[in-house]
Amino acid sequence: MIKPMKIALAAVFVLLMSVACSHKSVSTDVAKPVGNSEINTNVTRAYAVLAERLRAPWSIQFDGDTIYVSEREGSIVKVNGNSMTRQKMHLAKPLKVEGEGGFLGIQLAPDFHESRQAYAYHTYQEGSKVMNRVVVLREEADGWNEIKPLLEGIPGGVIHNGGRLAIGPDNMLYITTGDSGNDKLAQDLRSTAGKILRITLDGKVPADNPFPGSYVYSYGHRNSQGIAWDKQGRMFSSEHGPSGDPSGHDEINLIEKGYNYGWPVIIGDAKKAGMVSPLYHTGVTAIAPSGIAVDLEGQVLIATLRGEKLYRYNPSTNRLSVVLEGEGRLRDVKLHNGGIYVITNNTDGRGKPAPNDDRLLLLK
Repeated sequence: MIKPMKIALAAVFVLLMSVACSHKSVSTDVAKPVGNSEINTNVTRAYAVLAERLRAPWSIQFDGDTIYVSEREGSIVKVNGNSMTRQKMHLAKPLKVEGEGGFLGIQLAPDFHESRQAYAYHTYQEGSKVMNRVVVLREEADGWNEIKPLLEGIPGGVIHNGGRLAIGPDNMLYITTGDSGNDKLAQDLRSTAGKILRITLDGKVPADNPFPGSYVYSYGHRNSQGIAWDKQGRMFSSEHGPSGDPSGHDEINLIEKGYNYGWPVIIGDAKKAGMVSPLYHTGVTAIAPSGIAVDLEGQVLIATLRGEKLYRYNPSTNRLSVVLEGEGRLRDVKLHNGGIYVITNNTDGRGKPAPNDDRLLLLK
């Protein structure tokens, strides 16, 4: 899990200097209101570039000093010092890369250093149906090979596939799924769409899940792409709000098992019996939050796509502040050995060819 922010930071930057990584300073502008709080932007942030020419990167994982980054087109990039290797993927069912689908979240197994196994979420097609599945992969000499499926048939589509994976403090695997463009599925407990799912590491339904025999942990989600826990074990999620009119209303939620988070019945500050309103929403401003991380002070770092900033959300004040901007779309953020790691997502052409100019950054 996350280590204190000060531990080993000096050692990290000594290593970075030794491999001649590039650095840049980033400034932000003045404060402005958004949603039900305001954004404070008056910071300067420097960073080191650890990898570049990434192809629509989606998630970040760590094995000691080695970093793994998934790419939506179907690769995992292994970064070790100044070495970068793009590893091939060998899946039992062909990857479907279209719109917001493709090879999305990865999560290394707790014993990865010995087992070389990881969990992955990807889009596929059977007949006329687009779906998503969670599989176990193993890193081998020829790349990553699928060992077994854990969960299949998650509704998918051109939009709203979810895709974030994370192992919680309870050693269970949590999975975010989108509503697949069919918002009614988010309220349907028979469907795995529009949910946060919780499964054992071998793919079973945990005995203490809120709905007997079901993988569903929480429901009423539109398209959640970030989950993380604070040091008290509280679970936070990020979620995309509606498009069209009204738009915006992107959310940060505090997740409790069995709770209904309201989509598509309520958005923003709306209330309805049996449904939970978000901790924070952006009002009519859309930022499209993706991966999140929680620091030791309990504040939530949020990588945003449309917002094109890395934000910090303070639950105590219900306010956002800007940590990084000027690098375009941001897909994921992780804390590791006292450092903040971010991937940009500017080459994600939603299924269209795009130049490979995305990067993995380490913030100072």
